[in-house]
Amino acid sequence: MEDSLKKKTFVAKHLLEKIKKLRMNKEKEIIQTWSRTSNIIPAMFGHTIAIHNGKEHLPLYITRSIIGRKLGEFVPTRTFDEHTENEKDNESRR
Repeated sequence: MEDSLKKKTFVAKHLLEKIKKLRMNKEKEIIQTWSRTSNIIPAMFGHTIAIHNGKEHLPLYITRSIIGRKLGEFVPTRTFDEHTENEKDNESRR
């Protein structure tokens, strides 16, 4: 899918500041964020960002192949347990 040329990439200010601070100090640290709408930019390459899925923070290591996409795409918000067996449905099918 192609992005609109009118729209700029969005990155939350607090997230950008944290990344700049780590790059200046040349540190490797997990950055926690709730900003699922932020785009992944080249400055994030090589860092690990823990993205909130509504319950907990899940770590995501940023590689070159995911630059340009949104952070929320890589952290599922729903969990699938399994389909339940309904006894009434089984009896009616026989």
